[in-house]
Amino acid sequence: MIKIAHRNPVAAMNLVKEAYKKADPGADFNGSFIDENVGRWYSKEKNFSKILGIATSVATLLSCLGLFAMSALMIGQRIKEIGVRKVLGASVQNIATLLSKDFLLLVVLAIVIAAPLSWWLMNKWLSDFPYRIEISWWLFAVTGVISLAIAIITISVHTVRAAIANPVKSLRSE
Repeated sequence: MIKIAHRNPVAAMNLVKEAYKKADPGADFNGSFIDENVGRWYSKEKNFSKILGIATSVATLLSCLGLFAMSALMIGQRIKEIGVRKVLGASVQNIATLLSKDFLLLVVLAIVIAAPLSWWLMNKWLSDFPYRIEISWWLFAVTGVISLAIAIITISVHTVRAAIANPVKSLRSE
C-alpha cells in the first residue's frame, strides 16, 4: 500500500508502476486504488440497498392505497351513522377521530409487531460486517411516527370529507 497525494492519482499510479517494473521486471503490475476496492467489496450491499429502496417505496404506496380504499369503504358503509351523529351535535373533530381510531390502532399494532422483527433482522445482517453500528431505539420510534403520519394523511382525505358533509344528503332517504 502506498499513500499518494490526491492532486494527480493517475500520474502517481504510473510512477509506482514504473518503480515496480524496475524492481521486478518479469512480474505484472496489478495496482488499484483502495476506494475502488472498497467499492467492489460493497457493490452487493449497494445493489441490495437500491432494490430495498424500490421495494419499500412500492410497499408504502400499496399500503397507502389499501388504507385509502378501506377508509372509503368503511365511510361509505357508515355514512348514515355519520349523518345522525352530525345532526345530534358531533363536531368534525369527533367524527374524524371516531373514523380514524380503528385504522390507527391497526397501524400501531403493525409497528409493534414490525419493530422487534426488523431490529432482529438488521442485527443479523449487520453481524456479517467487521465494523458495524448498534441500532438505536429512536430509529424505530421515528419510523413509527412517520408511519402514523402517512396513515393519518391517507385516511384524513375521506374522514374529513365525511365529517364536513351535509348530514341532510346522507339522511334524505330516511
